[in-house]
Amino acid sequence: MQQNDYYITKRRLLSLLVATIFVLIVIFGRLAYIQVVWGKQLQAQAADQWTRDIPLEAKRGDIADINGRVLATSVGTYDVYLRPKSIKDADQVAFELSKILSMDYNTVYEKATKKNTSEVTLVRQIDANTASQIRELDLSGVYLGAQYQRQYVYGDFLSQVLGYLTIDNIGQSGIEAYYDKYLAGTDGTILTETDLIGSELENTPMHYIPATDGFNVVLTIDYVIQSIVENVLDIAIYQHSAKSARCIVLDVNTGDILAMSSKPSVNLNELPRDDVTELARLTKNTLLTDVYEPGSTFKVLTAAASLEEAAKGNPNAFGATHVFTNNSRSRLIDGSKINCWSTHANGKHSNQTLSDALNNSCNPIFTDIALSLGKEVMYDYLESFGYGSVTGIDYRGEQSGILVGESVVTRSDLARIGFGQTIAVTALQLAMATAAAVNGGYLMQPHLVDSIVDSNTGLTVYKNVPTVKSRPISESTSKQIAAMLQDVVTNGSGKQAYIEGYNVGGKTGTAQKFENGSLAVGKYVSSFVGFFPANDPQYLALVIVDEPQGQSYGSVVAAPYAALIFKEIINYKNIQPVS
Repeated sequence: MQQNDYYITKRRLLSLLVATIFVLIVIFGRLAYIQVVWGKQLQAQAADQWTRDIPLEAKRGDIADINGRVLATSVGTYDVYLRPKSIKDADQVAFELSKILSMDYNTVYEKATKKNTSEVTLVRQIDANTASQIRELDLSGVYLGAQYQRQYVYGDFLSQVLGYLTIDNIGQSGIEAYYDKYLAGTDGTILTETDLIGSELENTPMHYIPATDGFNVVLTIDYVIQSIVENVLDIAIYQHSAKSARCIVLDVNTGDILAMSSKPSVNLNELPRDDVTELARLTKNTLLTDVYEPGSTFKVLTAAASLEEAAKGNPNAFGATHVFTNNSRSRLIDGSKINCWSTHANGKHSNQTLSDALNNSCNPIFTDIALSLGKEVMYDYLESFGYGSVTGIDYRGEQSGILVGESVVTRSDLARIGFGQTIAVTALQLAMATAAAVNGGYLMQPHLVDSIVDSNTGLTVYKNVPTVKSRPISESTSKQIAAMLQDVVTNGSGKQAYIEGYNVGGKTGTAQKFENGSLAVGKYVSSFVGFFPANDPQYLALVIVDEPQGQSYGSVVAAPYAALIFKEIINYKNIQPVS
């Protein structure tokens, strides 16, 4: 009996010991969890209970053009805060601030005596001069917090590229959004110690954590060329009563975007924020986000593919000396009829070379080329020229275009792709592909930003380097294409882009618009893509006029405005004529 009691007692003691150890483990585990996991959070909560902070907003970096002209900047403003529990003389505070801020005395006094509130905002966004007057008064319980307002120096200038901010100063679109982490900077604060009821403790130091200003962004855009483009587009819309007009100007050898504009535009300082639909419409960069059938401007790719394949010895390709003897103005492909814009009367468009076909913009010839090369070869060139994929420009929302899948493309589809139908592209895709056709055969990645600079030290933290994405054609083929396109401007459909004394090349395009899955009667997209000097290309411009009234041909509606842009660039850069 005694032995049983002994074992029972022993078991109870052992159980008690195990339970005690378990409780101690739980307690120490909890303490460890509080120290390690909750430590920082609890310290922050304690600090928050015993301190009050005044925000110091970082100055957002400037956005400038390639020559340093500031296009977007931040103007300093100040917010006035009151801490009623730290105010010693509410009557004096109300009297002085109401006078400086032109506010009602009673309104200020009421806020200054609101003892149940630790902090109240009196007024926002006062200027530096007013803030200086308040600072000189050294009123207890009155604080100033630095804030910044974004200002777009030229209003609606370059608006779709620059983009805009949310009301919380976060990049919402354009360069402001894409480079937000560089532009934004890091906010600072002023911390003051308080007692339990929020009154500021006397003889305690303020803790100043300075804001770190954002970096400055330098664009590849040239303010002068951008101004030229925007003025010319306004003229084009006015003269043709067009719905809109767009243009890209780029350096064909680097991919740098020198100008990019869609008209109409919007004043970035006066955005219609209460109408989200209208805001999205006016700020959308349609040169990157919208697709369209390029029409005859796309024939540059088909011609380049034919020349390159002929140079490689492909028996299905047509070289520069080949003569197309089928003089019919139409082709019937799987029951689908394709016509030339010309009636071919009086032998017009008969026995054409590839250069003649480009000059005359004869659809049947490019149908023949595409079908002869076949879908595998054509799709290889579509891919290497960048169609069907984004260009990789430093901008959000770029679209990849619409390209019928190679596995499902029909002969009729392929025939129409040859002259720029049954394919939808972005304006930027077309501009970069054309640049690749004439710059020696290099498809470049486009850029809107040249560099990013530390606003405090002046050091460059990022520098754009020209990037080659692919090489679809050889230098020899590229030179042939450039020469043929120069002939288009000198003797063919692009005559209105001709500039006396300068070698200009280019291609016109006219495409009927689609709406709700069918052709829209009387609605066209007229375009011209041109470059100069044609013998050593540097500048390329793509001009697109949407729904011009009256005349619709790109040769009449778009080519003259490309010529006007080139003439102004020639004057600006003081480019001498060829001797």
